[in-house]
Amino acid sequence: MAYSPNPKSPSLARDPYELERLAEELETRESIHPRAYAQQPKDEDETDLHELPVYIPLSHDNKYLTTEDFNVEEFLLSRSHTSLPDLRSELRDYLSVLKEELVKLINDDYEAFISLSTDLKDEGARLERLKRPLGGLKSQVLESRKELQLIQNAIQEKLKQRSILRERESLLHLLLKISESITRLESLLLITLPEQDGLKESKIPSQLSGIDEQPDEKGRGGRAKHLARVAVEYTQLLYHTSKARAEKCVFVDEVQWQIDRIQSTLSSDLDHLFATILSTLTDTKGDSRASELERAKCIADLTECLRTYDLLGLWRDAEDVLRREVVRGFIKKTVYPGALAAPHSPIIPHTPFHPSEPLATGAFHPRTPYTPFTAFVSKNDQQNHPNLGSTSELPQAHLLQDSDDPLSKLYNQLLRFIEQDLSRIMDVAEKVSVKAVARPGDKDGALPSAIEESRAGGRGFQIMANVVWDEIGKAIMDEIGSVVFAVGRPNDFRKNYETTQAFIQSLELMAPTANAIETMRSHPIYTAFEQSWQLPVYFQLRWKEIIGKLENSLSVTRLEMSLKAESDPFATSEAHAVWTAICTCWSAEVYIPDLCPRFWRLTLQILNRYRSWIDECLARIDYIPKVSAGLGIDKTTNSPQSRSSTPIPSAAEDPSAEAAAIEDATLRQYAAAIIDIQAMRSKMKTIWDQEISMLLPEVGPDFIKAEEALDSVLSKLTALIPSMSSQIITILTRRCCVTLAPVKSIPTQFRAMSNKRNPTEASYFVSSILRPVKQFFAIGTSGGPGSRLGTDFLDVYSTEIFNSVTQRYISYLVGMKKTEESLKRLKKGKKTPFSLFGSAAAKDEEGKDEERIRTQMILDAEAFGKDAQSLGIKTDTNEAFQALIEMVNANDGVYGISSIKASR
Repeated sequence: MAYSPNPKSPSLARDPYELERLAEELETRESIHPRAYAQQPKDEDETDLHELPVYIPLSHDNKYLTTEDFNVEEFLLSRSHTSLPDLRSELRDYLSVLKEELVKLINDDYEAFISLSTDLKDEGARLERLKRPLGGLKSQVLESRKELQLIQNAIQEKLKQRSILRERESLLHLLLKISESITRLESLLLITLPEQDGLKESKIPSQLSGIDEQPDEKGRGGRAKHLARVAVEYTQLLYHTSKARAEKCVFVDEVQWQIDRIQSTLSSDLDHLFATILSTLTDTKGDSRASELERAKCIADLTECLRTYDLLGLWRDAEDVLRREVVRGFIKKTVYPGALAAPHSPIIPHTPFHPSEPLATGAFHPRTPYTPFTAFVSKNDQQNHPNLGSTSELPQAHLLQDSDDPLSKLYNQLLRFIEQDLSRIMDVAEKVSVKAVARPGDKDGALPSAIEESRAGGRGFQIMANVVWDEIGKAIMDEIGSVVFAVGRPNDFRKNYETTQAFIQSLELMAPTANAIETMRSHPIYTAFEQSWQLPVYFQLRWKEIIGKLENSLSVTRLEMSLKAESDPFATSEAHAVWTAICTCWSAEVYIPDLCPRFWRLTLQILNRYRSWIDECLARIDYIPKVSAGLGIDKTTNSPQSRSSTPIPSAAEDPSAEAAAIEDATLRQYAAAIIDIQAMRSKMKTIWDQEISMLLPEVGPDFIKAEEALDSVLSKLTALIPSMSSQIITILTRRCCVTLAPVKSIPTQFRAMSNKRNPTEASYFVSSILRPVKQFFAIGTSGGPGSRLGTDFLDVYSTEIFNSVTQRYISYLVGMKKTEESLKRLKKGKKTPFSLFGSAAAKDEEGKDEERIRTQMILDAEAFGKDAQSLGIKTDTNEAFQALIEMVNANDGVYGISSIKASR
């Protein structure tokens, strides 16, 4: 608890902070805990050194004296090096210093305080005297302010009246300008007034008057400049009338009929001039040199005329004149119902398409890969197209190559016409529009965006969309649409579609800008034209053709190798039909880019159908259960090379002819299935890398999912190979073991021989042990069912079969050893009659027989190993064969065969 001094205590008068008591308590604590208050050394090296405390006198900077809440204990602890009597004297000294400073401060400010009270004497009366004239000054100021406000109001009123008069004057000047502009325009356009009846003959167009004396070229050029000047004047008139109409002038409404007459006159004169220029520009008759000179002048007049149209905002009027004077007549003469000179094919009605319904193909070459529409030939030789202009500024027309197709001929005529008569006009119109959008001070980067905004607002010339494609698209749909869009004949329909797409691509190549192409594609006629192609119906027809042929081929659920050339990678005709169906989907005679997702889905469906067909075929293979039931692993031998999934045949007799035929058919079917699956996987990977992956869109996750879907379908196909391989290995192993069976009769043969001699060659049956494997892979023979599988499966199959046969070989030798040992024990148990020479001779002959049998075993095992090496088997590292060699070479037992432990 904090110490709270009692103010009534008499000792507090002498010692208010009880320093004496605190000193006594501190002394008591130091006596009880002397080490706690001892000064600790800073480190171990200075344990014997004691630093003297630094004396810091009390001052105003002492943090304990300047705090708001003075703490006695903290202050005393900070001065613990000072004794209490010294601290008391120090505090008294500091108190005296404080008192001296206080007295000095009072003395310094006392004189100023006394003089301040003396100086302020009688100041109140003086302030009252100063206050008296302020009222009069205030009234005078207010009076002057009022008069000034009246003058200001009068001035503002005058200024307002002058502003109104100035506005009226400017409005009158504006109306005078409008009147003068109307008069001037009527004069320039030679518009007769209604009251001038004497001149009321049929109105002569202004472009035909006043310049008839001039030559035609100069007159046309003058007319173009004349109308350009009129257009500038007319735009000024429109600007002035808009300002006057904003002021609600009645005069504008009264002269509006004159303005409309000026507009119609200017528009008709401009249309007439533009039509004259177009007729001159598109006329190819006369001398070529003069024609080229005239064309150059016509281009200048054309530019001026189009600039005038752009200034007036009459873009659609110019397009209508171009359509009426140039395009429409040519289109009517070129595109008409009998233009293709071909009978109309029936039009199949549009039917809804279901995603699960695929489509099919007609007669064609199955592996003609699809290529994009690039069937163009550039006009490089002027002699090939004499009706085209020779000016190098024109873009080259990309004509279609198929000259025998009537539709291609028709499209080539249209392309030549556009190149000759319209390309230059579109280029000039595009330049005029770009210059009109570009303003002084615009940056190059801002110009394209300004042009795009202008096009988006319907401003500028759009000749490619509104004139060229509008007329061509409507003519094709109305006149020959029943032939072009007839989907009843899929081959003709696809050819028409490809030819038309090539025509559209060539047409887009002649567009002046990319923006013109976008405008054409967004045109309503273009949208209606694209919708006229009944692509879902075409896909349904193709689906029926492809799937119909495929199902006819897959109607027989049996795997039979077809007698085809070695170049054919497929062993069965069904697999070839499946591959043909897949290739049909992506061939140039069937594939259409817009149907790419549907053809890809159909490809996956065909692969799934092929897998289900193989499952059905494998389920119908009737392999004899008895043959499989007799196969098993001998429990007496357990080589580390044994394979649990491949049963080792036991000693079985030769199968019947019926069972052998079934085995042969099974081997052929399994081999055919494996060959086809391997070839199908390889072919699909190739066509994916070379064609399908390039046709599918590569943007987004759909492309990755497409490849994953293909891998999934192919993995389901290849998953059938291991089970079929196991069955093939089982059959071949059984056949090899059947051939190995004569090894058990070797001891009997040697004992029964009358002419006993040491063997020098292997037994007759050794070369036939692995013959079934060689026959299957056509090694040294011809016509083996697995001849095409040697590259991928020969090592695997032969090693597996060799290990199984070797294990069977070892089991036979072990069985022979047990038999001979039991015979020996039986002979020893019988009592033989005494003979002086017969017993020794019999034993010697029996030992020779065992040596001959052992030698024959060694020769047979070595020949068996050499025969296995011809199949590529590495006998040096084969554990089962090494165990066999050790058994026949061992010299500790019957025939030199070691114990069962050695065989293991």
